[in-house]
Amino acid sequence: MAKRGKKYQDALAKIEPERLYGPKAGFSLLKEIDSAGYDATVECAFRLGIDPRKADQMVRGAVSLPHGTGKEIRVAVVAAGDKATEAREAGADHVGDDDLIEQLSEGSILTEIDSVIATPDMMGRLGRLGKVLGPRGLMPNPKSGTVTMDVGKAVSEIKSGRVEYRADRNGNVHAVIGKASFSAEQLVENYAALLEEIIRQRPSAAKGRYLQTAAISTSLSPSVPLDPAKSRGLFEDED
Repeated sequence: MAKRGKKYQDALAKIEPERLYGPKAGFSLLKEIDSAGYDATVECAFRLGIDPRKADQMVRGAVSLPHGTGKEIRVAVVAAGDKATEAREAGADHVGDDDLIEQLSEGSILTEIDSVIATPDMMGRLGRLGKVLGPRGLMPNPKSGTVTMDVGKAVSEIKSGRVEYRADRNGNVHAVIGKASFSAEQLVENYAALLEEIIRQRPSAAKGRYLQTAAISTSLSPSVPLDPAKSRGLFEDED
């Protein structure tokens, strides 16, 4: 592994060993140690006590962050007729039916979109693109609200800061929750919204401790470990 630079080492030295930070203290520290030199993305990672190999323990969904992600989200909508018009009026960046499916299949616009929404009647035709869209996290899914007849609402929510999350094969969930330029309070509020949703999605089949670890980081910073058990009083000062 390549040796980390001095800025990274200096940042790492400010994180107290063995300490699990409360959200308020954790985000305040993260802003202090961020040295990216640009408005870095802030990410959150949870390790969950689930077995993602079992269908009844998969954790997947979407949540609207109160302060958005700080990023302009580009949305494609696969729909026809009135639903296509609804999508355009809501601000979708790409709208179409067979023509859009063909563009997605060719990959010509994949670098121009961050989310794909589809009406249910289009999923039969769009389903064949699973190998193209799936690895990029772009395949529409009812659980994340991206297969819907209410395309206008879906476009508006995603544009205003709704993020999708999904547990990987190791039971980890990663999600963008803002930018380094956000205040610590804004980041805590976004974190709280994500945390509440993930707790709500706990599978009934999951046994033992559900929230095992939580950590936050920016694009270039070391991770700041948070106390996963702290789900109330997130704005309270710590001892």
